[in-house]
Amino acid sequence: MPRNNQYNQPVTSSQISSHRIKILKKIVFVALAIIAVRLFFIQIIEHDMWVAKADEQHTLLETIVAKRGEIYMMDGDEPAAVVLNQTTYQIIIDPAITEKDAIEKALTTYAKDYIVVDLDEVYGREGLRYSIVAKNVPREIATKIAEEDISAVWFQKNNQRVYPEGDLASGLLGFVNADGLGQYGVEGSLNGLLSGKDGLLKATADVNNVALSIGNDNVKIPAEDGKNIVLSVDRGLEKGVEEKAIDAINSTAATNAAVLIMNPNTGEVIAMANLPNYNPDDYGNVADASSYVNYTTEIPYEPASVCKNFAFSAAINEGVMTPDTTYFNQGYEIIDGWKIQNAEQRSMLYGTINMRTALYWSLNTGSIYALKLLGGNSNEITQQGREKLYDYYYNKFRLGRATGIELIEAEGFIPDPNEGWGRDSVYANMTFGQNLGITMIQTATAFSAVVNGGFYRTPTIVKGTLENGEIVSSAKNDVINEQILSEETSSAMRSMLVNNRDYKVRAGIDRAGYSIGGKSGTAQVIKDGAYDDTMSETVGTYIGFVGTEGELPKYVIMVKMWGEGQYLDGGIASGLFDSLSNYLIDYLKIKPKA
Repeated sequence: MPRNNQYNQPVTSSQISSHRIKILKKIVFVALAIIAVRLFFIQIIEHDMWVAKADEQHTLLETIVAKRGEIYMMDGDEPAAVVLNQTTYQIIIDPAITEKDAIEKALTTYAKDYIVVDLDEVYGREGLRYSIVAKNVPREIATKIAEEDISAVWFQKNNQRVYPEGDLASGLLGFVNADGLGQYGVEGSLNGLLSGKDGLLKATADVNNVALSIGNDNVKIPAEDGKNIVLSVDRGLEKGVEEKAIDAINSTAATNAAVLIMNPNTGEVIAMANLPNYNPDDYGNVADASSYVNYTTEIPYEPASVCKNFAFSAAINEGVMTPDTTYFNQGYEIIDGWKIQNAEQRSMLYGTINMRTALYWSLNTGSIYALKLLGGNSNEITQQGREKLYDYYYNKFRLGRATGIELIEAEGFIPDPNEGWGRDSVYANMTFGQNLGITMIQTATAFSAVVNGGFYRTPTIVKGTLENGEIVSSAKNDVINEQILSEETSSAMRSMLVNNRDYKVRAGIDRAGYSIGGKSGTAQVIKDGAYDDTMSETVGTYIGFVGTEGELPKYVIMVKMWGEGQYLDGGIASGLFDSLSNYLIDYLKIKPKA
């Protein structure tokens, strides 16, 4: 039977070619379909996204860096710069092009102190095309390196913060860190005002990223430079104060001192010193961060018997006491089971004495008696007395509260008069400046009200801004100018404080025609959660005023001295006050009574 060859005929080459063409057509069709779908998505669905990406490739975005404001102190009636900006340069290389030997020789010859990388490591990194090799290079050095004409070396202009007065007032001024942010002091507290606002340049760019002058979307937002700030601090006085404080540290057991001088009639601070200082140009070269602290505003402490000024003022102002009011002093008081003694235990002080004598000898029993009188009972401390003292301390003198000065400041604390155990003993101790936490600026501002006629005035250290060579006063919000004591109370307190100096000051310190008064304080410190009754470590404080006899005081001076493990009493602090008050009279040419 013959075979059917229908399925066994050989396939010709033309049939194979036709089959391949059909497959290829299908592939092309599918590819075109995919492209069409993708184009649809790109042109319709994703249109805005791709337009933005295209614009991005042809748009130059550049930040216009604002110039940081400078800081000035007063030199007489003229502002003097104490913090400046200096133009410096970063040196940048392309390791793939820049000849290593040439740049290494130039850097080591001219900019050895400014090199920030290991060139061997830079050139050892494969594919690296950009490296900052030196920072903060002064213009004259950058110019010398540029003159070497080394390939692929660029110079980026920067502003570097410089402190031409060295370590002067470093605790007050602070510094600017590597990121350009102000830290501590004025640099930190007023960083926003000093920094200004960066600007922006947005422009159409060519393939070399060079801005073109065409394009409707070009934007240029100018930078707003920071404000130049003028402090009320007198530069020459600040220098002299710091020198006197260093001398006091070197001649006593103290390791630290802080000084605050202000005008009690305006609230202006004219000197603020924290010793020892540090160099803001080399701010990393300190033992620890405590070196940066401004002890006059940031650290609450117990100033001890200088607070007797406030307890006595409150009792006199309430009309329950005068400087001649008497009480019986037995040398101690037992309150809430605690024995509170006077530091002075002289036999001549036992018995009936007046409040002038109590302040003169800084008797704790005297300030406790003032607290009793505030409560309407001369024999015991009452709730009324505690509440009255709290009202004066916290509400009127504003102790334990931020003052509003233009610096970083702590609040501190004043214990509640009615909550907690042993309120009577707590408040008894508060009359002589223990069991509370207040800062030097709070204390000096409150003391200013005691001696200036009774007015509490918000302290200030910023005189204004410097604009076109003129000082423009800066208006402060929430400024307090309130009479919290009567003139009679203030006059009585001034009289007692001048009386204190008659005893405390040695011959040649007080001057005829001048009015100088003050009060010392020797504070126990807390160790292991309790007061150190051994008095092996104490903090010495003195606060007082200087002026022309017969007039309101012109200046208040507050001194604090301390050292770990050291006994430092108010008498040691008063020695520095003596030196400063005399220096102040001479430097500021305070005239005596005619």
